[in-house]
Amino acid sequence: MNKRFILTAEGVTKSFDGFKAINDLNFYLDEGELRTIIGPNGAGKSTFLDLITGRTRPDEGQIEFKGTPVIKKTEYQIYRMGIGRKFQTPSVYSDHTVYENILLGLKGSRGVFGAIFGRVTPAQNDQIHHVLEIINLKDKAQVRAGTLAHGQKQWLEIGMLIAQDPELMLVDEPAAGMTDEETARTGELLLSLAGKHTIIVIEHDMTFVRQLANRVTVLHQGSILREGSLDEVQNDERVIEVYLGKKKHDAIHPQH
Repeated sequence: MNKRFILTAEGVTKSFDGFKAINDLNFYLDEGELRTIIGPNGAGKSTFLDLITGRTRPDEGQIEFKGTPVIKKTEYQIYRMGIGRKFQTPSVYSDHTVYENILLGLKGSRGVFGAIFGRVTPAQNDQIHHVLEIINLKDKAQVRAGTLAHGQKQWLEIGMLIAQDPELMLVDEPAAGMTDEETARTGELLLSLAGKHTIIVIEHDMTFVRQLANRVTVLHQGSILREGSLDEVQNDERVIEVYLGKKKHDAIHPQH
């Protein structure tokens, strides 16, 4: 019996001005899995997320979500299928409260005006407070989002993603610019979501990747160089050579 993956990419290639950002990529993701994708700048990580979400289309190959091809669908259709994305730079509604931001993220939200000025049902209110508890911002519910610290904005955007209730969450460098404490709390947050959601995390911070302790995919020149545990990946000579270069060996083996 063939195993059914929630997300598959087979033979996917995408070029920009002759440069192959994604090159004959094959990728398979289990339902409920938390997968980390690492790789140097230009390896194709963000382009891969763009292809999954319909921001750009592949030149060749097929991407399927739960057995349904996505490459001819619009971004909105893909979002409706159950795929949500958090970009590297947090994009919250700065002038609205934390509570209102989660309200705007709710699945089936009626747009900014309808969500903010319409009646919030008891069920929606319960859901918003549940999300605020998950992201540890319950005490900031009535604070304007623009006044939050950087790490809190990242958590709020993850909360807005949770509120959409996607089956597949794509999270781009959630630990960027965070303190060590914020990074650790972000890791705990993502680990708490795994299983309920399938999650792909793109990340550079190796300490954070180790905290997630999950399967790691290394991208290089748009293709998969290695997959496995972080220890397996870190000790692969090809990864050490092409991902970091000999001089940067310590970057993939952080000092404790």
